[in-house]
Amino acid sequence: MVDSYLPRLRIVLPRKGESLEPQTLFDKPVRDVWLEVGFGAGEHLVSQAEAHRDVGFIGCEPFINGVAAVLSKVKARQLDNVRILDDDARPLLAALVDASVGRVFVLFSDPWPKARHNERRFISASTVDAVARILKDRGHLCFASDHMGYVRWALERVTADRRFSWTARQPADWRCRPEDWFPTRYEAKARARGAACAYLKFEREGRIGGRAPERKSLVRSGAEVI
Repeated sequence: MVDSYLPRLRIVLPRKGESLEPQTLFDKPVRDVWLEVGFGAGEHLVSQAEAHRDVGFIGCEPFINGVAAVLSKVKARQLDNVRILDDDARPLLAALVDASVGRVFVLFSDPWPKARHNERRFISASTVDAVARILKDRGHLCFASDHMGYVRWALERVTADRRFSWTARQPADWRCRPEDWFPTRYEAKARARGAACAYLKFEREGRIGGRAPERKSLVRSGAEVI
């Protein structure tokens, strides 16, 4: 499956210094492009692609078992709106043109729980900056984790960037998975062992005259609860 099918869906990154318009990756026109970083076995990616066949989906995953699982699902469901980067997502973020992606999902990625490894977490000042650049105005960065240390880390770093605003208005907004997100096996495993999960959605402010609203009290109270 990997040898025969992956070449049809694999994203080839442009040379250094060149940019990539994601709409051109798909055979048919798509109304938007959504990106998932670290899709695991692909439950969320494939379910979204099946539910939104007019949206182009890019999935990034360096581990071959996850890639093979997604390829099998994509072929079985005859999805033509999925493309895969079987590598780290950061070079792709650097290559994508500005304001070209509607949503970015980072769901249950490795929390790197040991303090000496925290800097390996995907969410960092540099990746938040890259995501802000590629997201369209009012696009969303969607994050989920069952590791509360990583949740607080992500909340602090994303809200530190004035181009993002946290959409939560009440505790249920981060304690319950949004209806338009699909469950993953990592979420199921977390809930099976009794772990709480948090779901954070951030909106990219508009580029022209856009200003992030004041939400300091919400972020502070949310961090305490989380």
